[in-house]
Parts: sequence; C-alpha cells; structure tokens
Amino acid sequence: MSITVKNLTKIFGKQKAVNDASFHINTGEVVGLLGPNGAGKSTIMKMLTCFIPPTSGNAHVCGMDVMEQSLEVRKLIGYLPEHNPLYTEMYVKEYLLFVASIHKLKEKKKRINEIIELTGLTLEQKKKIGQLSKGYRQRVGIAQALIHNPKVLILDEPTSGLDPNQIIEIRNLIKNIGKEKTILLSTHIMQEVEAICSRVIIIDHGKIIADDTLKNLQEKEKSSIENIFRKLTVN
Repeated sequence: MSITVKNLTKIFGKQKAVNDASFHINTGEVVGLLGPNGAGKSTIMKMLTCFIPPTSGNAHVCGMDVMEQSLEVRKLIGYLPEHNPLYTEMYVKEYLLFVASIHKLKEKKKRINEIIELTGLTLEQKKKIGQLSKGYRQRVGIAQALIHNPKVLILDEPTSGLDPNQIIEIRNLIKNIGKEKTILLSTHIMQEVEAICSRVIIIDHGKIIADDTLKNLQEKEKSSIENIFRKLTVN
C-alpha cells in the first residue's frame, strides 16, 4: 500500500483537528479527500508530508514511518499545498532547476525538459513565474511536485481560483499523472471528484465519516456525490 494511516490524531491547544483517523490508499489509486472548511483535510496532508508531526497514531508512506523516517518519506512524495509557494522573480526553468538541485537529481536538464513537456509549460518556460496566469502557476507547482518522480502525489485544492478552462486543463493533467502515481487530492469541487477520483474519503470535525469508491457511495445513497456530501456533513 502507498499510504497507511492508523488512529492518526492532531491536537492544537484544545481542538482536535484530526480525531483518530484511519484509512489506507493502494498503489495507483486516485482518492479524493473531502470535507467542509476546517474539517482536517489539510492537517492530514501536512502530517503525511512530514510538515507537522501527529499528536498520536501513526502513518506510513510506501512502508516508511512519517515520524521515524521523515527524510525518506519526503523523497517519496510530491506535494502541492493549497497556497502554492513559488519564487515569482525566478524564471520557470530556473526555478525547476533549483528544485531539481534540492532533490540532487543527476540528469537535471533532461528531467526538467520531460516535466515541462508533461505539464504543458513549453511556451512558458522562459518567462518569470510572476508573469504567469494562475493556471500556469499551478502547472509550475505540479511540475515541482513531480520533478523527482515521486511514487505518491498529494494535492491540496489544486484548481482553487482557476477559471473553467484552466480547471479542465489541470484536471486532465492530474488524470494523466494518475495513471502512474498514487494521488491523494483535497478539493471542495464535487465535479472534480467525479471527473478524477475513483474513491472518496469524507472527513468532518476531524473524523472520517465515509470511505468508499465513488460508484459504491452513489449506488448506496441513490444520489450525487454533492448530495451525499451535504447529507453527511450538514449538522
């Protein structure tokens, strides 16, 4: 399995942001992590990427413990946070070379050219990141997450703030990547889940309240994923 989470809990002060969460994601799955604002989605992603430690419980990525083997876990994961942190004064190709150097890649130029082609950045590669539209900045963010050829890709709201055309382009890119990678995707857009994900995990107030394939959930509830989401999370 690519990701295994068992009894994972994160407490901030008196608040349980994540409360005893358990799930697993198999190699090659594209899984949507859904929940209202403040439900705990980003906190789970930050723990899986070793950005913050769990209060209790454990998580493994490709068999590696996020607490005991955090450096190894980071090598296995590509991460696009919700607020895509980019150096806007750097050129696209310059920035990707910088990221490739951090990962100590051997054939940097070859890999950068591959990733630029994969993410549709060929015409933008000589521009400064600050000159790019938000859609192309997201492509740069995905490119940096993929540069080291990770086994697992974690994407937090990858199409947030994009126009309809950009959303479709990024979705198609993620679907294409998902043929070879394990992807955990957080989003508020239900159409995105239906277009990309084979399975959904729904979290509310830090607790996992649903975990099933999209098809099974829709057949059980005889409803759309949007209506299922509202039914489970409206208090």
